Amino acid sequence: MTGLTEFSLSRHALEEMERRQIPRAFVENVLANPEQVIHVHGGKVAYQSRIDFGAGKIFLLRVIVNESVTPAVVVTVYRTSKIEKYWGLS
Repeated sequence: MTGLTEFSLSRHALEEMERRQIPRAFVENVLANPEQVIHVHGGKVAYQSRIDFGAGKIFLLRVIVNESVTPAVVVTVYRTSKIEKYWGLS
């Protein structure tokens, strides 16, 4: 799957990464090599991958991107244990 290499991080995305303790490297990796890219509400796109955040606990890391601007803007970032809820939606 083709990833996203040129993007900027919104202030909100940076704040959420810090608050939720999501390393920038994880976000960059999901954007560059997503397991899935799906369309979400408001014309945004979710780049997502299953990631081990330590101790063998797998979370779905979702990076929500506005691709209608150049460069694309990461709007928010979060991880969830509810993988089945978001996996494979289109």
